[in-house]
Amino acid sequence: MDRILYTASNGAARILEQQSVIANNMANVATTGFREQMAIYRSVPVVPQAGELPTRVSTVASTPGSHFRQGIMAETGHALDAAIAGDGWFAVQTPQGEAYTRAGEFAVNEQNQLVTHTGLPVLSADGGPIEIPERGSVTFATDGQISALGAGDNPRDIQLLAQLKLVNPPKDQLVRGDDGLFRTAGGQPVQPDETVKIAPGFIEKSNVNPAAAMVAMISNARQFELQMQVIKNASTNEERGNSILSAAG
Repeated sequence: MDRILYTASNGAARILEQQSVIANNMANVATTGFREQMAIYRSVPVVPQAGELPTRVSTVASTPGSHFRQGIMAETGHALDAAIAGDGWFAVQTPQGEAYTRAGEFAVNEQNQLVTHTGLPVLSADGGPIEIPERGSVTFATDGQISALGAGDNPRDIQLLAQLKLVNPPKDQLVRGDDGLFRTAGGQPVQPDETVKIAPGFIEKSNVNPAAAMVAMISNARQFELQMQVIKNASTNEERGNSILSAAG
C-alpha cells in the first residue's frame, strides 16, 4: 500500500485529537472560571529506510498547557459569589487531595459547609472546611476573610468564621486534571498567598474566545478534508496503476 496513506491518515487522526480539545473549549464557554486548553501540532520526521530520501514528516498533537489570561468579571450580587481579582486560585478539597479552581460560585451544603457548585468543600487558610452558621448572612472581604451574622443577631455580633485559602503557585507547576481542576505537578498543597485578592459578588467567566474557537474548528475541518482528499487521490492512483499493470500483463 502507498505509504502516503499512512502519513495522511496519521495527520487526519491528529486533527481529530485537536478538534476534540477545541470542542471541549467550546463546550465550556459558559463555565465559570474555565481555563482554555491549548492544542498544538508538532512535526516528527519519519526515519527513512535504506535507499529512501527523508521526505516524509508525521505529526503529533499535544496539549502543552492552558491559557491563564483572566476572563470577564460579571457582577452577580450574590453573597456567596466571589472572583479572583488578578492572579490566584481558590483551594478546594477533592477525593484526590487539594485542588485549585477559579470558579467562585459557592453554596452551603446540608452539613453547613461552604462548597463549590459541584459540592467540593472550599478550604480555609488553615486547610480545613469552612463552617457556615445555619441561616447566617455571609460576607466576603477582599482578602478572603469570611464573616457571618446569625439570623436575628445584633449587627454588632458579627463573627469572623475563617479566611479563604487563596494561593498563587507558578503557572508552569499546575497540571489540569480530568475533573477540570488544577493541581501541582507533585500533588503537594500550596501555601496561602496573602497578595491574592477577591472581588465579592462577582464571578469570573470562562476565558475561551468563542469566535476564535469557532474559527479553529472550521480550519481543522478543512484540514481534515484535505487529508481525506490525499487518501482518496492515493487510492485512485493505486487503482490506476494496478489497471495499467493488469493491461500490460
